[in-house]
Amino acid sequence: MSNTKYTPRFAKRFQDDIVPALVKKFNYTSVMQVPRLKKICLNQGVNGATSDKKLVDIAVNEMTAIAGQKAVASRARMAISNFKLREGMPIGCRVTLRNERMFEFLDRLVSVSLPRVRDFKGINPKGFDGRGNYTMGIKEQIIFPEMEIDKVTNINGMDITFVTSAQTDEEAYALLEALGMPFKKDIKSETK
Repeated sequence: MSNTKYTPRFAKRFQDDIVPALVKKFNYTSVMQVPRLKKICLNQGVNGATSDKKLVDIAVNEMTAIAGQKAVASRARMAISNFKLREGMPIGCRVTLRNERMFEFLDRLVSVSLPRVRDFKGINPKGFDGRGNYTMGIKEQIIFPEMEIDKVTNINGMDITFVTSAQTDEEAYALLEALGMPFKKDIKSETK
């Protein structure tokens, strides 16, 4: 048995290639100033969860398969009578990935899942929040190779949030683009 610790492909690429490139690009005085990916949060609201509780259980199992980590049901914080929603009812599921699992998920997302999207031309670069975090939406969970299409009962989308330590959106964009996120090239960047 060897003592070598497993390092995901993207984590190794980040240390070896991306950190020096970002130090050079933004003129950082220390490698500790380089923005890092802290966590990836997956969140899924389940349509019809108020009428059928089994839909949330199915969504939790699917999210667990996609993320490689146990997902938990998210519950309603307040009651809304028009939606027949009571406080504490399960209405979706979520999971937060860090460290190795985060890099493994990012690798699968960029290398396998996003290219499976029909008519894919890149992801929208307007999903930044002003503090260096990026959120994107996925319309169908079946783009992930972990999903067996025959066993999927209903199509659900999900939000994927990339939380970075970047101070600005420009730094976060450079980090995510270096990690392989296929952003759409807008007209402004092509004229530069």
